[in-house]
Amino acid sequence: MKQKISQITKEVDSFQPKSLEEITVFRLKYLTKNGLLNALFNDFKNVSETEKKEVGQAINNLKIKIKEKISAFSEIKKQIKTPTNFDLSKPTKKNNLGSRHPLSLVESEIVRVFSSIGFNISEGPEIEDDWHNFTALNTPKEHPARDMQDTFFIQTDPDILLRSHTSSVQVRHMQNNQPPIRIISPGRVYRNEAISARAHCLFHQVEGLYIDTNVTFADLKQTLLFFAKELFGEKSKIRLRPSYFPFTEPSAEVDVSCNICSGKGCPVCKHTGYLEVLGCGMIDPNVLDNCGIDSKIYAGYAFGMGIERIAMLKYRVNDLRLFYENDVRFLNQFCSEI
Repeated sequence: MKQKISQITKEVDSFQPKSLEEITVFRLKYLTKNGLLNALFNDFKNVSETEKKEVGQAINNLKIKIKEKISAFSEIKKQIKTPTNFDLSKPTKKNNLGSRHPLSLVESEIVRVFSSIGFNISEGPEIEDDWHNFTALNTPKEHPARDMQDTFFIQTDPDILLRSHTSSVQVRHMQNNQPPIRIISPGRVYRNEAISARAHCLFHQVEGLYIDTNVTFADLKQTLLFFAKELFGEKSKIRLRPSYFPFTEPSAEVDVSCNICSGKGCPVCKHTGYLEVLGCGMIDPNVLDNCGIDSKIYAGYAFGMGIERIAMLKYRVNDLRLFYENDVRFLNQFCSEI
């Protein structure tokens, strides 16, 4: 009995199937009702009591080995099976490529426009201290202008906050560099505002700074007009309205003609035909002095714009919240902009 089991085991070990037909014959030979394995179990009753344990274990091991042989071949066949209707000449499936976010596209375009006239990029931390975000910008403690920006302060330290504008980057740059200075500062900013079609608690800005001798408001106006025409088209118009910012004097709000409604008036432009896109002005001498620049020698201008507002105007988007909802149907529209 032992010799017979040993002989069958050697046959099973040496069996190397090459087709599905061979493995079928193998299975019928050993595992069916009339197969060799069943014959061994029938002969098991004639084995002496002293050998039953050893022989029974040998038969069970042989049964496991046979099943493993069949299972291993079946698994290999699944992996190497090739569909009969596969056409090698058929074009491959078009990949669904991603795209850059519309806010990233607009930021890159803004950077390109200002880089073309000599502005360099300057960056800084998003978690700021009170001095860089407010005090150095001519906004001391208890100044009413602080109410213009509802700021996120860090509870553990009331002097630390999430920057409410990228003007803090300009302060850091002025502290470490002497004029002439010509920079833009793109980045995320945070304000505790109600989320709506026109506002969000997180948004993106690009702020610009130019400091040199004999800088005038006319230089600022022409720079912004050039920017509007480059970004929105040669027919774009701008208008400046007097305004107030603690770090510039004089100050102005800049509107660009609304291309969503072609100047006829719509909810986005509040039916005025223009959309407010940025604030600007001549740098207050106190700000220059706070940052170690002699205001008696140098003058400069600054401006800041929201990237979301520019993107709404450029792509005719009427709800700012769409930029943050990650709706693929919305984002797929910008694939061609890469």
